[in-house]
Amino acid sequence: MPFLVALAIGLLLGFERERSHTRNLPAGSRSFALLGLAGAVAAAIDTWTIAAGSIGVAALMAVAYVRTSADDPGTTTEIAGLIAYLLGALAYTRPAEAVALAVVVAGLLVSKARIHRFVREIVSEVELEDAIKFFVVAFVILPLLPDRPLGPYGVLNPAKVWLLVVLLTGIGWVGYIGVRALGPQRGLLVTGMAGGFVSASATTASMGRLSRTEAGLRAPLASALVASLATFVQLLMVIGVVDIDVLRRLWPPVVAGALVLVAIAAFVYRGSSRPERDTDEPPDKPTSRPFALRPALVLAAVLTLALLVSRWAADVLGPNGLVLTAFAAGLADAHAGAVAAASLAATGAVTVDAALIAIGAALGSNLLVKAILAFTAGGRRFGLAFVAGMAAPTIVFGVALALAVTLV
Repeated sequence: MPFLVALAIGLLLGFERERSHTRNLPAGSRSFALLGLAGAVAAAIDTWTIAAGSIGVAALMAVAYVRTSADDPGTTTEIAGLIAYLLGALAYTRPAEAVALAVVVAGLLVSKARIHRFVREIVSEVELEDAIKFFVVAFVILPLLPDRPLGPYGVLNPAKVWLLVVLLTGIGWVGYIGVRALGPQRGLLVTGMAGGFVSASATTASMGRLSRTEAGLRAPLASALVASLATFVQLLMVIGVVDIDVLRRLWPPVVAGALVLVAIAAFVYRGSSRPERDTDEPPDKPTSRPFALRPALVLAAVLTLALLVSRWAADVLGPNGLVLTAFAAGLADAHAGAVAAASLAATGAVTVDAALIAIGAALGSNLLVKAILAFTAGGRRFGLAFVAGMAAPTIVFGVALALAVTLV
């Protein structure tokens, strides 16, 4: 079986290379199949044979490149041949991983035109520079920060605070590129759903900032509403893990509010396909930069302060102040207060009704934070539109939650 897998991997890569070129190739489908099979045979012998075979294949590909470089100066086929050999060797011990990697490699080879167009026509030099800055923030500074509680109540964790900065800048950057690649409507909608599962507050702020640019109002607004929809979905997921009894009482109000929110977001999104203002500037040349560090730092400081206040409220009020504590926790994250209330209900410290009221308070305070962020980042027009869009889902959820508490 490993030899058949290696042979299939070589054929897959060889077929793609042969179909994508009309000129003479240094290696075709049969050569690639033999390279994959040679890798499996080498792996069946020992590790040193794999290493020696890798050197031999690399030398063979180098000679082939010299012979064909006049017609095709690219080195993709030669590199793919070496990868076919290595994947064949991997298939001898881990065939599933080898097949998965082969599919990824084939996808990259097939997507040549799309990747080149994205790099050369969609991504500008400014966006590339900002992407490098984001990588520095996310992959250089973040690992160097201490990941331990500091300060009062242990809420000032440098790594977690900076992770929030990474999140905020990342959402803005991904949303910016999404608009450039997919257009103002589809790009922001996908970003809103993905960002909402991480932080709906951060996504709302990022969409508010984008609404001041060429993206207009409706597309970022639909994205912010979809981010709040992700909050509802994630709430059911985390509560289901903590306490199934709370989930049984909570899911009808959440589903009711979510359905109304879906309808409103769909209405706003459909309207975004119509131009809202005339401009002489083409939509694929944004005036803003994708990477904005200062707004992320300010927002991280605000949310950290909110978390400090929530921990102080929990320390002062104790279990008897569950609703106020959940409300304070919701200022930083809606799920934090909801999980705390459900955890107390699971242990029997509070009733399920009290937990439901506390969850509603956490969602309400979190909505208040998102509304403030919408006004701060997007201005009065975006803020009012966001509040109007969230009004009906909030009312439906509140009424359904009240019925769940009083009628059961």
